[in-house]
Amino acid sequence: MDIGTLLPLLAFTDAGLKYIGAGLAIGVGGIGPAFAIGMMSAKAMEAIGRNPEAQPQVQSSLILAIVFAEAIAIYALVVAIMIGFIF
Repeated sequence: MDIGTLLPLLAFTDAGLKYIGAGLAIGVGGIGPAFAIGMMSAKAMEAIGRNPEAQPQVQSSLILAIVFAEAIAIYALVVAIMIGFIF
């Protein structure tokens, strides 16, 4: 294969950039909630370790916070799907 046959495959097209944008949207949109859930879980385990009697209150707050953080990742997924199929 010579370079002349490979150059059309390396061209930046609107469709290719659209899918790169969708991949970046879900990638960047998933990093934040992943860090947030990890930090929340670590702090909740630390709080339960310090005060085991507060476990029900900490657990319910943790579950609610994880749901809100996961909603951000779902919004990023919806945006990525919209970029890939609609725009």
